[in-house]
Amino acid sequence: MPPVFRHPLAALALAAATLPAHAADRCQDNVLRQTPPAVNFRVDNDLFGGQDQGYTNGAQLTFVSPNLKDYTDDPCLPRLARWANRHLERLQPGRFDQQNMVFSVAQKIYTPTDYTRRDLVGDDRPYAAVLLASFGYNARNDSQLATTQLQLGVVGPAALGRQVQDAVHKLTGSERFLGWDNQLRNEPVVRLVHERMRRWPRDADTNANGWGWDAITHWGGAVGNLSTHANAGAEVRFGWRLPDDFGSTPLRPAGENTAPPARGRHPGWSAHMFLTSDARWVLRDITLDGNTFRRSHSVDRKPLVGEIGYGLAVTRGRWKLALARYHGTREFEGQKERPVYGSFTISRML
Repeated sequence: MPPVFRHPLAALALAAATLPAHAADRCQDNVLRQTPPAVNFRVDNDLFGGQDQGYTNGAQLTFVSPNLKDYTDDPCLPRLARWANRHLERLQPGRFDQQNMVFSVAQKIYTPTDYTRRDLVGDDRPYAAVLLASFGYNARNDSQLATTQLQLGVVGPAALGRQVQDAVHKLTGSERFLGWDNQLRNEPVVRLVHERMRRWPRDADTNANGWGWDAITHWGGAVGNLSTHANAGAEVRFGWRLPDDFGSTPLRPAGENTAPPARGRHPGWSAHMFLTSDARWVLRDITLDGNTFRRSHSVDRKPLVGEIGYGLAVTRGRWKLALARYHGTREFEGQKERPVYGSFTISRML
């Protein structure tokens, strides 16, 4: 079993995704009348972009509930999730036509460019790893979506960045990074993320059975010691039988099959290309600004950053595969290269 799934936060999220036995039959009756639950697995790596620095590797496992009647009594939610929802009522959306929940465990690893140096590289970004567990609330009205995520985790050695990177580099035959003794110190992190999205054309059925295109705008922000920012952007898609969701970008909070669909997937093939963009005004980023309550390595962060991405998504029945490549602006003063990395996501409806 990979180290990330032995972490207590990972165990908590995996446990939350398991339905109690006494509720399984009632949930199955609901699922037969609506979109089934799904599981997504995403991997990001800058080797796909020809680099080995900055945001160097990431992985995320996500469980998506079917459409829910409500967040506190629906039998399709495990008991732990319903208990948590009773205490997180203020984060839940208001009245919408459809709603679901998302549970995820993610790890992200950040490194400087020079992997050979054991000393602190003062003019490059800090070594950092982040391990997160997330509870998400998604709700939609026709062509609009509101999504909120509460993310809890840790930054520092407890996030197991060194161990995971060493294992991946050993598997791929890559050189080890030698400066992990200088990584950020252990610190609990929390972040509340909220975004709003809107899709044109409003009626997704116009693209359901042939060639078509759509455009999806988003705006929102995040608050927490992990990061605090405001952001906005857009995505354009073109292809055959476009899905009735809110974007194919794996990095979007409600991207890659996590939003509640108005209709199920087409039983045959569908495929589309996408072009996405995001601009952020960043007030804090712990992976650049360093630890919040202790002295640590930091760099002069740029307040305005942006990113563009492009990719291909293919769906066949219950399965979906998305491939993407991202190009970002420089994130801090003196950064030698602009960030480039790739991502692939495998999804399956259960």
